[in-house]
Amino acid sequence: MDDIAQRCIEIIAKSKGIPSDSITLESTFDGLNIDSLDKINISFEVEEAFSIEIPDEALGTIKTVGDMVRGVSDLRENHPPAAVTTH
Repeated sequence: MDDIAQRCIEIIAKSKGIPSDSITLESTFDGLNIDSLDKINISFEVEEAFSIEIPDEALGTIKTVGDMVRGVSDLRENHPPAAVTTH
């Protein structure tokens, strides 16, 4: 499992107080008892963890953990985090 998937699963597990090894990419948010408020809170944590911004309209399309991981991957590819420069 790649780093993005693992980090997303860890964020969801922490948010819901469930073991991360019980969550797979196929896990549905409904199956994990993630409601709309949970989804918003999780999205804030994911945005912070990956330095991305998830569009509000995209939240409604996320139904599984895999959907979230693919969305994060796409956002990172299209909008990579700003490079940190030191002088």
